[in-house]
Amino acid sequence: MERSNTVFIGRKPVLNYVLACMTLFKSGQEIVLVKARGQSISRAVDAVEVLRNRFMPSVKVAEIKIGTEQIQSEERNTPSNVSTIEIVLEQ
Repeated sequence: MERSNTVFIGRKPVLNYVLACMTLFKSGQEIVLVKARGQSISRAVDAVEVLRNRFMPSVKVAEIKIGTEQIQSEERNTPSNVSTIEIVLEQ
């Protein structure tokens, strides 16, 4: 079960995720986690940078965790590796 302070990055526009982070901070969260994997990693980094540079300069990047997950694909029987990132933001 993920905590309520997590923003999962997908295929939506970057500003949607910036708004989600801002909403969590404004609702009283001290720490917000931004998680992405695969091709969404660059969108996660963009969202964090837009948040910090344009909207909430007081937000700091506390920690960045990177890793790899193995995903079983339906087409092939071999597992494939997918990169993951978790960016921890503090206000």
